[in-house]
Amino acid sequence: MATNIPYIELSNGVMIPQVGLGVFRMSDDEVLNSVKWAIQSGYRHIDTASFYDNESAVGQAIKESGIDRKYLFITTKIWNDVRGYDATIAQFNSSLQKLGLDYLDLYLIHWPAEGFEENWRAMEDLYKQGKVRAIGVSNFKAHHIEQLMEKATIAPMVDQIETHPYLQETDLHEYLQEKHIAHESWSPLGGGLNKVIDDPVIKEIAQNHHKTPAQIVLKWHIQRGEIIIPKSTHESRIKENIDLFDYHFDLTPEEMEQIKKLDSDKRVGADPDDKEFLANSITYSTQNH
Repeated sequence: MATNIPYIELSNGVMIPQVGLGVFRMSDDEVLNSVKWAIQSGYRHIDTASFYDNESAVGQAIKESGIDRKYLFITTKIWNDVRGYDATIAQFNSSLQKLGLDYLDLYLIHWPAEGFEENWRAMEDLYKQGKVRAIGVSNFKAHHIEQLMEKATIAPMVDQIETHPYLQETDLHEYLQEKHIAHESWSPLGGGLNKVIDDPVIKEIAQNHHKTPAQIVLKWHIQRGEIIIPKSTHESRIKENIDLFDYHFDLTPEEMEQIKKLDSDKRVGADPDDKEFLANSITYSTQNH
């Protein structure tokens, strides 16, 4: 099926689909179904991680979809228990093998746990060798990026961070724009904890546009220029989450301002500055720890 999902150009010229499918906390069976439905619906961007422990299922789903690899954009991430140059290369090769791919489109450092500079040094070499088309970080604040750049020779092309109307990260968003680093949002709908889609403001805007509250929130991200990777295990919602590009569907400046006022610094996940969390995270390898 043809797709009208727009692409965003990264700083190195690589094009990334602005909407992808996230597979965090999905079982292998859920991954097989969700990735298949997503590709059938027009998705070309899948986001996984070694931490999710489902890279093999993503690879199997890609293979079973029958789509030509060159049309897909595949992201995975290196977890915090892997530190050091050689360990990073080994982890990359393991992820590639599980995914059944001979190159990656985007490789990310999952969190700014201590020692990430050596991960990045290895990732720069993987990038220079053509084994990955773009490299970036996840859950990095501006000061983490500044710390990385003290030794880095290549700047991150992407920073994937928790972002939704209740945690808009406006200062970091502007910083990333200034540095030509693409802002990618995880948990763009606020996750199950925050229930952004139940907010009365979002519901009212949804009624005005004859769209669902989820579509309003995702459109808000799109109009901010973000990349989004909403997760779903339901075929109908997977389709709904890319039905954002109708000719007549745009949020007005007034509606964007209404949503802007919802910012309340409410996180779904950990704070990247939480040193206890980061230290703990080095001691386990997957979400099933």
